[in-house]
Amino acid sequence: MTNDSHASEAAQSPLRRIVGAVLGIAHTRLELLGIELSEEKDRLLTAMFIGLAAMLFGMMALIAFTFLIAAMFWDTYRWQSLTVLSLVYLLLAVLCALLARHRFRSSPPMFQATLGELEKDREMFRP
Repeated sequence: MTNDSHASEAAQSPLRRIVGAVLGIAHTRLELLGIELSEEKDRLLTAMFIGLAAMLFGMMALIAFTFLIAAMFWDTYRWQSLTVLSLVYLLLAVLCALLARHRFRSSPPMFQATLGELEKDREMFRP
């Protein structure tokens, strides 16, 4: 019986090591994924708050600028000046929307480091 138990332990030992190694690799990759997710969240929140502040101050400046131009041309070209300003604002809004769409489409994929490490792991286990 002693020989049978040693033989079964010896047979399971490589399997246990392989399973342990795979679980260790999976654990490391999940930790990396968690770190990348946290970094991405922090980056996104920071960008959102800075963007919101920029929009707030930009809108305040545009409102003040619009009132200034309207006051300057109130007696002579009030409708024309407000029309030109509206068209300029519309053009700037379209340009910003196109720039934002381009940045989202051309941004690198999320979790790039984790995907790279998983690809290395897959290559290592291929026969």
